[in-house]
Amino acid sequence: MKYDFATRVNRQGQGSYKWEDMYSKKADVSEGVVPLSVADMEFHHPKKLIDGLCEHLRKAILGYTGATDNYREAVVNWMKKRHNFEIEKDWIVNTAGVVPAFFNAIRKFTKEGDGIIVMSPVYYPFYNAINLQNRKLVDCPLIEKNGYYTIDYELFDELSKTNKVLLFCSPHNPVGRVWKKEELQKLANIIKKNNVLLLCDEIHFDLIMPGFEHTVFQTIDEEISNNMVTFTAPSKSFNIAGMGMSNIIIKNEKLREQFIEGIKAISANPSTAIGYKACEIAYSECEDWLDECISVIDKNQRLVHEFFEKKHPEIKAPLIEGTYLQWIDFRSLGMDYEQLEDFMINKAELFLDEGYIFGENGRGFERINLAAPTEIIEEALERLDKALDSIK
Repeated sequence: MKYDFATRVNRQGQGSYKWEDMYSKKADVSEGVVPLSVADMEFHHPKKLIDGLCEHLRKAILGYTGATDNYREAVVNWMKKRHNFEIEKDWIVNTAGVVPAFFNAIRKFTKEGDGIIVMSPVYYPFYNAINLQNRKLVDCPLIEKNGYYTIDYELFDELSKTNKVLLFCSPHNPVGRVWKKEELQKLANIIKKNNVLLLCDEIHFDLIMPGFEHTVFQTIDEEISNNMVTFTAPSKSFNIAGMGMSNIIIKNEKLREQFIEGIKAISANPSTAIGYKACEIAYSECEDWLDECISVIDKNQRLVHEFFEKKHPEIKAPLIEGTYLQWIDFRSLGMDYEQLEDFMINKAELFLDEGYIFGENGRGFERINLAAPTEIIEEALERLDKALDSIK
């Protein structure tokens, strides 16, 4: 490989949410244990990204900073090259992250008491964006069969007659589905029929496993494109969430102006001089790093899948289609969700994201972050193997 995806990184003392969360759950974590929970990577950044930022810092003044033409051009080019998604520069609205962006969209496009549809199990900030802003959470659970998830179109059609916003996840976190174009088209037909506003979180859209293809929802057709907001960022793809830079794509000028009004109302405009430059460099110079990163993630997911198939076949870890997050079904152990969490932390010393945080139908599942050196994944599986053998 051209890049180093094997060397461990040391994140102690850096304020990493993932690492600090691990220590808060168990103060005496054994030497060498790495948390595989919060969705950021345990890989070194692309050298071109770090070198480019260092060069920029030698010249830059880090005052209040807005988007540059070079940055916007990089975003436009990335969308076209990577996703065949043609956008214009003025469709891009910047926020400090995708989560504050869909908080803002729900606050601006709905009123208290309005129903917002989600498809659970789903990324847990979706629930916060709805519940904390006094909107009504309307669940249209995904259909699960032998570890494979599909959309309940019939239920969505019924729910969308009275609830006019869908907060959708594509690729889906945590179940790892990359929705087929025909699945999105079928969903789009219902959205158009019932005049639903689509808020689509596509933050993992660059992280697609070999053999699968992501379709940006906004490319389905013109009517959908004009009645939706697409949430994107370079943060997952290049592990730069700490830069606080997201690219929210809104074609409809009226929706875009409303969205920007909402940002201004709470003074939430991003002013991140390094964030703009990091996005520009990543999209312009680091695509080959991302491609290698995906190959490592794919290797890791197959390692996890084969481990359970061979050693603990009662536990199901289906291969994912996208993201770097594998959704593992531990319900066969017969533990409730609290017992399962205790087992993972105190028996296996595994610090994962517990399935229940993604919704009640996530109970009994665990989400493992695969974006780590393969050696770390192997060590985690060894600890889990011993812990499982101890309870048999």
